Amino acid sequence: MSINDPALQMLVDRVKSAQSAGAQLCIQGGGTKAFYGEAPAGELLDTRVLEGISSYEPTELVVTARCGTGLAELESTLAEQGQCLPFEPPHFGAGATVGGMVAAGLSGPSRAAVGAVRDYVLGATLLNGRGEVLSFGGQVMKNVAGYDVSRLLAGSMGTLGVILEVSLKVLPVAPATATLRFAMDEAEAIRRLNEWGGQPLPVNASAWWDGTLVLRLRGALAAVNSAITRLGGELIEPAHATPFWNGLRHQHDEFFTKAAAAVEGGARLWRVSVPPTTPPLSLPGEQLIEWGGAQRWICSAAPASLVRDTAAKAGGHATLFRGDKGAGAFAPLKAPLDRIHRELKKSFDPSSVFNPGRMYPGL
Repeated sequence: MSINDPALQMLVDRVKSAQSAGAQLCIQGGGTKAFYGEAPAGELLDTRVLEGISSYEPTELVVTARCGTGLAELESTLAEQGQCLPFEPPHFGAGATVGGMVAAGLSGPSRAAVGAVRDYVLGATLLNGRGEVLSFGGQVMKNVAGYDVSRLLAGSMGTLGVILEVSLKVLPVAPATATLRFAMDEAEAIRRLNEWGGQPLPVNASAWWDGTLVLRLRGALAAVNSAITRLGGELIEPAHATPFWNGLRHQHDEFFTKAAAAVEGGARLWRVSVPPTTPPLSLPGEQLIEWGGAQRWICSAAPASLVRDTAAKAGGHATLFRGDKGAGAFAPLKAPLDRIHRELKKSFDPSSVFNPGRMYPGL
């Protein structure tokens, strides 16, 4: 990325000006994830001025894109070559950008099988709070010398700086996909998912809600067909299965539609991360289970303290995804982790220019 690029220079000038004036900036692309985390604050810094796919080498399975590039545009370009972002990042709207995808660090239904956003970040270029352009990593998997700062940016919510450009590992689209449906209660679904997770099965995604477990198989045709025979269940036609998984990924399926209505009425939508073997959580409200049991979506009017205590006792944590965030969007950090977060913030953004309080007070 050339420092002589007018769009980049504009961003650098804005940051330097904000630092000098003691102002704060709210980094934003399409704004589709403005609901996530604490409320955005500061003067808008629109990253969409820096857009476009910088380079793409299908034979090398690597793509480099600028932060303001539309996520839909990137995925369409990959699809033309029979490739994809296997972690299925949710868009939450047509304006989703590559920078927002990395900054939010959110992954879709296949995360437990293929890995998270950070696992596919090979390198990144960052604009820090001093107005300096820094590059980390590269475009190959074996470029691991020094600290892996590029992956640190995944999920940082823009608190460390503006992600200007990112290089990502991509993968070929799997040759075969099938979806199976089973009728079973929550406890049985968790038991089965963990049992299948320990077997050589091409399980790519799973979802349990309201007495039904849906399983997606993905991989080589022979492996998928063998798993269908072995597991049984009801085979769902692609015409119905594809909209279901897309709805789950982008949160516009039935569970999330009902949750949105409940949130309007005062409930909260929680994203709870626990060990996959955790038994059903004793919390009121509707629950949807993903990632082989490791991610539990809970729409409930229960007090925040009850949800977070229940998650902590199970060895996990709870993020307040949608709804009144008076109790804080993210689970409080223990002292050692809190210190690390604040030291990182101080190193990259000493004047606290970027996204003030988006994760925690002072961060």
